[in-house]
Amino acid sequence: MPKEAKALYKAGFEAGNKKYKKPQKLYREDGAAIEVGENDSLIIQKLSEDKEMFGFFGFSYFLAARDKLQAASIEGGQPSLESIQDYSYAVARPLFFYVKKAHVGVIPGLHEFVKEFTTTKAIGKRGYLAEIGLVPLDKATYRTVRDNSKALTAMSME
Repeated sequence: MPKEAKALYKAGFEAGNKKYKKPQKLYREDGAAIEVGENDSLIIQKLSEDKEMFGFFGFSYFLAARDKLQAASIEGGQPSLESIQDYSYAVARPLFFYVKKAHVGVIPGLHEFVKEFTTTKAIGKRGYLAEIGLVPLDKATYRTVRDNSKALTAMSME
């Protein structure tokens, strides 16, 4: 990591330590941890080369490489479509997509984009976003998301 980037990185963690009053940890600098960014293919390559390594990356990439890799059991759970959809796999997380309602009708195509992004064609089980790694929602959650996106239902801040 370049010196300038490392200085910014450390400053961010120091600010986080003050804000959250809990020490934040930097990646190890002794070579035991390798920062490869969001390049999932590179992560898989590194993991395939050394069976003692572990890494974090998208579930779809794991499925494509499961003949080369073994999934980690975390808090007793194994990754699966179901355990990711219901968040019982401890490292599963949702993708949040926010739109400022005041921008709808001002920014051309924004509402249409939101509606398209939430179609089954996009986020369904065989949708084009699933092809690039997004895990489709379960049916009940999908219906809520779809209805809210079509109606532009405002989020509750409670």
